[in-house]
Amino acid sequence: MSITGIGSNTANSALLLQNMENQLDVLSRQLGTGQKAAVYSDLGSQAGLTVGLDAQLSAINGFSDTNTTVSTTLGIQQEAISQLVGVGTTVQADIAQTSFTLNNNGQTSSQANAAAELDQIFNTLNTQAGDNYLFSGSGPNLPSVDTTAHILNGNGAAAGLKQVISERNQADLGAGVPPLGRLVIPAVVGSTVSINEDVAGSPFGLKLAGVSSTLTGATITQPAGSPKAMTVTLGPNPNSGDSVQFSLTLPDGTSQSIALQATSSATPGANQFAIGATPAATAANLQAALTTAVANVAQTTLPAASAITASNNFFNSNPPQRVAGPPFNSATALQNGTAANTVFWYTGENGATPARQTAIALVGPSTQISYGMRANEQAIGALVANVAALATTTYAPANANAAVSYSALTQRVGANLSPQQGAQNFTDIVVDIANAKTAAQNADAVNQQTKSTLTDMLQKIEGVSTDQIGAQILAVQTSLQASLSTTARLSQLSLVNYLSGTG
Repeated sequence: MSITGIGSNTANSALLLQNMENQLDVLSRQLGTGQKAAVYSDLGSQAGLTVGLDAQLSAINGFSDTNTTVSTTLGIQQEAISQLVGVGTTVQADIAQTSFTLNNNGQTSSQANAAAELDQIFNTLNTQAGDNYLFSGSGPNLPSVDTTAHILNGNGAAAGLKQVISERNQADLGAGVPPLGRLVIPAVVGSTVSINEDVAGSPFGLKLAGVSSTLTGATITQPAGSPKAMTVTLGPNPNSGDSVQFSLTLPDGTSQSIALQATSSATPGANQFAIGATPAATAANLQAALTTAVANVAQTTLPAASAITASNNFFNSNPPQRVAGPPFNSATALQNGTAANTVFWYTGENGATPARQTAIALVGPSTQISYGMRANEQAIGALVANVAALATTTYAPANANAAVSYSALTQRVGANLSPQQGAQNFTDIVVDIANAKTAAQNADAVNQQTKSTLTDMLQKIEGVSTDQIGAQILAVQTSLQASLSTTARLSQLSLVNYLSGTG
């Protein structure tokens, strides 16, 4: 029989104790961390799967962080658009209620209010989310618009809106006294009354659209030739009450009609002409009445249309369009403004990419959101141009035509601030934002569900049951205590004690 020495048993006991201590350390770490292993290699065959799941979970967390940023930006954009819509509504309501009473600056209270609203528009368009300008397209580090002062009053040699409107007004009115809006009404030839455009192809002033007549025996010719002209030739004298109507087109595309009625009265009223002793005399009276009526349009409706057109050319053309002058009152063409001579109100990125596509974010494995904006989008540009035209126009208190001209301006501004068929409006932008927010919310829901699934899978691989670990720790501690007690007794045992029975 073989005898194992006490020293050998002690060594085995020490190794056993060390193993139990190591096991207790591992169990304690698992209980503290809730994780089965500290490194992937301790997971054995499931290490590769765990690495893949961790990578997917990290990607989902990245998508969620991006989604949070995008959702915040969309919320700020939505508020900004709401403010812009509110400005338009406020201006429309204001001009509908304000009477024509001028302040010391030659403006009505509605115009003074519009100036304040315009400043708010520009401040809103320079809204930032963090350090990014929201209305600058793909250039979020660039301010979206210039300052209100520069835009309206110019910046050094660069002209602002007020100068551009003034030059356009001169070009549209022409050099005549009184101005006839670049139309020419020559002297009567026989019994023929003519009205002509001044220069073929000129974008300025009033344009001939057509003529109609109930004048007995009269012959009319529609606009033709280069430059265009139309005529009314009297045969016999017209009857009292007969009329002729001249249709004109203004620079902003709106129409204006001049209706003139024949009368046998020796003192014709407004928009009437006296029937003379002969057709030639009657034609002379018609020519004089037409000249007066055209001059009236040139001093009332035309300046309003001119201001709207100039403002559109300044805000909604890229580059802005200027009258090619001086001189301006005889100019025949527009020219591109340059950064040296014209303020460019929009200062953000201005490429060919659609505005929404200038900011794109991946908020899920297969979900991409486009949420870029530019301050010069059509709906925004229309709001800015019309409010600015209203805010910058002034009237001389002594101008007898001022009230009518102001009415023409406010009518146009009110109509233009309403949605225009075939053009982008704020509803389109609001819908884009709403769709992007919905996509972000849906992506967030999918991300959360995916994150939960991945976390559960990882937990099954990496995680431990605290109840089970606790029981194992208790068992190991009990075994360890017993082993320590046995080892202690063995360490006191000697051959003498063993033989004497006292060990």
